[in-house]
Amino acid sequence: MLYLLDANVLITANSTYYPLDQVPEFWSWVHHQAESNRLKIPREIMEEIKAGRKDDDPLLDWICIPEIESALLLDELVDVALVQHVVSTGYAADLSDDEVEKIGRDPFLIAYALADPAKRTVVRTEVSRPSAQRANRKVPDVCQNLGAISCGPFALNRALGFRTGWRT
Repeated sequence: MLYLLDANVLITANSTYYPLDQVPEFWSWVHHQAESNRLKIPREIMEEIKAGRKDDDPLLDWICIPEIESALLLDELVDVALVQHVVSTGYAADLSDDEVEKIGRDPFLIAYALADPAKRTVVRTEVSRPSAQRANRKVPDVCQNLGAISCGPFALNRALGFRTGWRT
């Protein structure tokens, strides 16, 4: 299974439960999993992460280390027809420009998963809210509607066996 990370997975991990300076084992594990082609970040999501860069941002400093970025980056092009399908079917066919801006890069993430739905999983921090409509829809709901698998970060950790002593 290839796990495709949404931007907030790493952002939230660093800002809450796995700060880079306190749980370096997690970040070594993420790098190892990326090198082993078990988890990746699609190019559009990587661009979104970099666009949010602030001064003195340890997470961005880590991601921009060439060997880390190279390992994390999903090196393929998105199927534009799948992105259009995700937007029109998963959100709404008649989204305004403001609504398209609001959903951001999520349709790309989901489209990459749909390129091989039996072998790819979207990892997201968003939680389901089935009542949400149009641009307010949440990634797990759009994934479920379109047949893509999604999970949260702790399910990823369990699936790939993260533990602080993972190297031993």
